[in-house]
Amino acid sequence: MTYTTYRRRMLGIAAAAAAVAAAGLLASCAGLIGPRQFEVPLERLQKNLGQRFPVNHRVLGVFDVQLSNPQVSTVGQNDRVALSAELTVSPMLMRQSWRGSLALSGRLVVDNVRNAVFLADAQVDRFAIDGMGESQQHQIAGAANLLADKLIRDVPLYSFKPEDLRYAGVQFVPTGIRTTPSALVIMLEPATQTAQR
Repeated sequence: MTYTTYRRRMLGIAAAAAAVAAAGLLASCAGLIGPRQFEVPLERLQKNLGQRFPVNHRVLGVFDVQLSNPQVSTVGQNDRVALSAELTVSPMLMRQSWRGSLALSGRLVVDNVRNAVFLADAQVDRFAIDGMGESQQHQIAGAANLLADKLIRDVPLYSFKPEDLRYAGVQFVPTGIRTTPSALVIMLEPATQTAQR
């Protein structure tokens, strides 16, 4: 074996050892990365939600209801979110329509199956229709909770992008959520840690 061949062989072994060491270092670093937080500013949440509206729904098989122009805000420091929207009610057999507003609030939940943030335990805080008769308004008001349930079940406040849940080559899963006056703060943990529990 010539000196040049020997030298090439030794360089190849050294390069392979360096690659194994680097891979081991990366793996150990991934194990060292712990929980982190991901912040979604309210402006981003508002933009995301605005793309999902208007929402149309038929109530009691008689009224077509459209919700538009959603507005989202946090409620105090109790990790609840308020959602309000403009409301248009059109009876199926009439050309007349009424305008009003719907406001609801609920606590935040992370749905890991749908990779999104939703409202849960929602309550209707305000339901008002301008110029509608009392009996008709009473009928519609009875269906407001059904409409709110459909809205919170089908319309996510925020859908995670793949890059939201990946950091330094490590895959994360959402484990909790809280609010600040200007943002949602989502707690994340490495997927391997949550799988070991």
